[in-house]
Amino acid sequence: MANTGDSGFFLGMMAARRARERQGNTSGGPQSGGGSLFSMFPKMIVPIIIYALVAFIAGTGAMSSVLFTIPMMSTPDGWGLTTGDLLLVFGLIVLFIEFMQSSGTGSTTIVNHALSMIVFVIALALFLLVGRFATSTFFILMIMTLIDVMAGFVVTIVASRRDLAVGGDGGA
Repeated sequence: MANTGDSGFFLGMMAARRARERQGNTSGGPQSGGGSLFSMFPKMIVPIIIYALVAFIAGTGAMSSVLFTIPMMSTPDGWGLTTGDLLLVFGLIVLFIEFMQSSGTGSTTIVNHALSMIVFVIALALFLLVGRFATSTFFILMIMTLIDVMAGFVVTIVASRRDLAVGGDGGA
């Protein structure tokens, strides 16, 4: 009853990762290790940089400007999508991509998690110390970076535990 809280989701992510590794390794021998720079790069920094560019070039008021309006039956004025809303949606998409890449257990994944932690610390410092970053939009982006860090470490720990369980100790 020790594994009642585990789900098959992580096992499926590991199987998909192994299949990708096998496709890239046509020789049948062991993988050479390492990883691409794109795998190490913390992608949650992209929405943070976009926010910084918009905040310093156009000001924080630009985050509340309506980009377009969609007519709705429920409201006569329609539903307006602001720049901040669009940036948050983009941040959620990037966070999803980070989740999909966090199932690895190699050194590239560990470097990614460490860099993601640095991105969170920088975002927290900006939120606390720089007035242009003290907005709800940036706060939500900062929380997304925190979730990226926490989920990345948790998924990596669970995946490495499953690697040990699947690999076994070779005897028994």
